[in-house]
Amino acid sequence: MTIQFSTQIFSQADISNPKQRKSSLATLLAQATDCLVLAYAKTDLDALAGSKPKTGLLAELDQLLGGAITHANLLGDLDDKQASTCILRAEKSWVSSGVKAKRVLLVGLGDLHLVGARSLISYSKVARAALKQLSGGSIESALWFIPSFALGHRSEFIAEEVRLTIQYAGDQAYRFGVRQPTMKFKAKDKADTFKKLVFAGNEACSKELRAAVAQGIAMVEGMHLAKDLGNLPPNICTPTYLGKTAQGLAKKVGLKVEVLGRKQIEALGMGSFLSVTQGSDTPPQFIVMRHQGGKVGDAPIVLVGKGITFDTGGISLKPGEAMDEMKYDMCGAASVIGTMYAIGLMKLKKNVIGVVPTCENMPSGQATRPGDIVKSMSGQTIEILNTDAEGRLILCDALTYVERFKPKAVIDVATLTGACIIALGHVHSGVFSDDEDLVNALTKAGHASLDTVWRLPLDAAYHEQLKSNFADVANIGGRPAGSVTAACFLSRFTEKYKWAHLDIAGTAWKSGAAKGSTGRPVPLLVNFLLEQH
Repeated sequence: MTIQFSTQIFSQADISNPKQRKSSLATLLAQATDCLVLAYAKTDLDALAGSKPKTGLLAELDQLLGGAITHANLLGDLDDKQASTCILRAEKSWVSSGVKAKRVLLVGLGDLHLVGARSLISYSKVARAALKQLSGGSIESALWFIPSFALGHRSEFIAEEVRLTIQYAGDQAYRFGVRQPTMKFKAKDKADTFKKLVFAGNEACSKELRAAVAQGIAMVEGMHLAKDLGNLPPNICTPTYLGKTAQGLAKKVGLKVEVLGRKQIEALGMGSFLSVTQGSDTPPQFIVMRHQGGKVGDAPIVLVGKGITFDTGGISLKPGEAMDEMKYDMCGAASVIGTMYAIGLMKLKKNVIGVVPTCENMPSGQATRPGDIVKSMSGQTIEILNTDAEGRLILCDALTYVERFKPKAVIDVATLTGACIIALGHVHSGVFSDDEDLVNALTKAGHASLDTVWRLPLDAAYHEQLKSNFADVANIGGRPAGSVTAACFLSRFTEKYKWAHLDIAGTAWKSGAAKGSTGRPVPLLVNFLLEQH
């Protein structure tokens, strides 16, 4: 299922101005919609119950709806708490008053004087509560008046609020298999009735609103693609499938796509990448996607995604329990492909390159053994002590390859270590970098999308654990600080540019009853790219 998102601008719809509030609300109520969504603050509810003459948003709305707000308040349906909701359904008196909205959904912003009440996290709680009321029932369309939500926030938050609302609505509406109707993986899930969300605003915020809706739509499409790729079974989502998916984006959004096969990978000298592919009959692919939205010659931002489409651990075989979830070991690649799709849809005016090394990690008579030594594209030799530490082996050659682009910055994304899950759980993705500006930009983008990151160390002292008696470096450093030593390993191949590593092992998918890909960190990456200059 998909939701249609659009905008509607009203020339006289400034409910923050008491002189215009009543006429603005009347204009909104006169719109033919299944549900008009408005937010109110604690002060509005206090004013409704205050001394005459009554003022504020709820008081003005009460007059237009023939006392429906007062009645709801007397019944206890209105609350001054944040994220509280109340649905008012049309009465006969509404029609005679020119009201065409079938319902009015009131959502509480809470006490705006409290610390944190004006934050994006607070808004997210409010938006989720409203979206929950819109879904699962008979409501098909809604008119979401964004300036009412922005009353408690600075005006510059409007774009972030709109993108976040679309992100949540799209996440809520996602159903696996909708985009692969010919495959028919399972009987169709019951479709939600809710199908259309219109963001309404006034002329003061029209430019920001239209841009944010377009960006939000593109971001959700990228998230859905990333989720689909992650959720597809590994017998379908192979390295070849990822390559064909990328080539399909060339036709859809004009990306320039190149997919290299085994012989070309061998010619590049990617011995580390190829060592992971040895145990599999499925051929590896090396995917390069170019979005040329900026000026010719401008240094690109490069995204590198780990694409292990199934990870058995190789000869260092994983336990059988939950091994099916190792189809998600390509979620780094999926997020990069999804992000490239999103920025292509929004025609981002920047140069961005996505690189995906992809293969399977399988055991066989040809598979790489613990103790083998391989030569990377950089010329450094690697002693492979554990074949289940394979993600870093394919990424290191990709990180050497991208030097040719003379990048402005490189960000690699990988479900790299279980140790990161132990450190951060399933809340934050780990970020590793020695570049303060890059860390700050990624952290800010994480806050803007609530797809957050947490910085972990990258001290030189951790490199001691990667020393090898027989090669330039070992591919593991033992159990202590496993996510840190993995990042340190990668850093050895990134000395010629600004670089950050995102470990998404704890955030890329969920287990249990809610099992499935999350689409993270597409929102983080999209917001990061939007803010780059």
